[in-house]
Amino acid sequence: MSTTAASPQSPTAAPLPDEVRVAIVGSGFSGLGMAVGLLEDGERNFVILETADDIGGTWRDNVYPGCACDVPSHMYSFSFAPNPDWSRSFATQPEIWAYQQKVVERFGLRPYVRTRAEVTSATWHEDEQRWHVETPRGSLRAQFLVAGTGPLCEPKYPDLPGLDTFEGTVFHSARWRHDHDLTGERIAVIGTGASAIQFVPKIQPQAQSLVLFQRTPPWVLPRPDRPITRFERFLFRRLPFTQRLARLGVYLTRESFVLSFNHVGALRGLPRQVGLAHLKRSIPHDEALRAKLTPDYQVGCKRVLISNDYLPALGAPNADVVTSGIREVRPHSIVDHDGVEHEVDTIIHGTGFHVTDQPIAERLRGADGRLLAEHWQQGMEAYRGTTIEGFPNLFMLVGPNTGLGHNSIIYMIESQVRYVRDALRRARQGRFAAFTPKPAAVQADNDEVQRRLQGTVWTEGGCASWYMDARGRNTTLWPDFTFLYRRRVARFDEEQYETTPVRRREIERETVGV
Repeated sequence: MSTTAASPQSPTAAPLPDEVRVAIVGSGFSGLGMAVGLLEDGERNFVILETADDIGGTWRDNVYPGCACDVPSHMYSFSFAPNPDWSRSFATQPEIWAYQQKVVERFGLRPYVRTRAEVTSATWHEDEQRWHVETPRGSLRAQFLVAGTGPLCEPKYPDLPGLDTFEGTVFHSARWRHDHDLTGERIAVIGTGASAIQFVPKIQPQAQSLVLFQRTPPWVLPRPDRPITRFERFLFRRLPFTQRLARLGVYLTRESFVLSFNHVGALRGLPRQVGLAHLKRSIPHDEALRAKLTPDYQVGCKRVLISNDYLPALGAPNADVVTSGIREVRPHSIVDHDGVEHEVDTIIHGTGFHVTDQPIAERLRGADGRLLAEHWQQGMEAYRGTTIEGFPNLFMLVGPNTGLGHNSIIYMIESQVRYVRDALRRARQGRFAAFTPKPAAVQADNDEVQRRLQGTVWTEGGCASWYMDARGRNTTLWPDFTFLYRRRVARFDEEQYETTPVRRREIERETVGV
């Protein structure tokens, strides 16, 4: 069994190892956090398989104008790698990607990364108790597989009649065409999600006209963004506990949002009033436009968006909002359902990602030979959002019902990573060679999560959102305080798993330190 020790070649271009103990799929926050945890446990026999030319995941791919995080910087970073040099309270995409690169260098992860190594398939072989992983660069075997691809990786495109006849430029916000100059163009934006509210204000001033096709208006709240002062950064560098206190303050503030989303229905009117006041301040003189932009559902039912410039951009003279939907696309225009034809040069999709039908599910084949997508035909399910019945030795980071509508997903990732590390430690002790969660445990866990979702704004807030799957089940979000989830995954609860004993004593292979 080979290891992934440092190579005289460029590390990311080095050959794939023949076999590893742990194969990590993806090099975004999930993959990087998992890799750091493995190194802390003394594990050197692993590899990070990355589709693209560099690490970063979502924060490498999304480079549209205005791209930034909607979770404060101090919380949107690893607890074990604080960044005292954030320039703003809400970090922009370039800063977040640069932070990920610093994590790679600080913890020596580069030798374990293999770029242009997209996992095209991974199949569990029961007789070998190994995953067989296929990539364009070759194949490898792994005892454990960690899927760290996340739900926001594969853009979702709308199915519009006549779109293939359009003769202008078309692209998705997650695949932004920086080579295409939008100056003076007639632009159509389809979708009003988290990406659109960031790029629309950036492109509206340069457009001849901008028409936004809106299916459902989002709740938009003020964005409390500001530069972080030099003095604050000095304190964070010299007195690290001050940044830990700032992080704690952000965490507690964000956790408090659950009270209105879940526990205390009487509080739900407060964010609504904040949103309505923000809308009126942003568009003070156009009642008809405000009516188009006023949601008819509870705050939090769909992802809450924060922006100070999105609403004013829609009130500009060259902007229009269409709410009747799209009837068809023609070679140089879009016709709405009212029959109005809008001449456009460029169409930009701000239509989000495949979340409840994650593409990785089409590539993982379990013990029964079936794809994960087949197992999930009735909806995504996992035990503790991390392990999946019938898929031995597989961990999924940011799996079903681990997403958040109120706090930092990195907190959830770190919680899951601890769970995975505990499982791997037990395996190293010879407790088992393979494991899969018991069907009863999976059923009970998911039934409980669905019960806890009942009555929350995420399921009964009066909207249709990407949190919900085709059957109307919320298979995306964790329904409560994040510390409660961390407590659930504080240890690997081996008693809830069917385990396969070690068939023979595994000979420890010598690993080379980095």
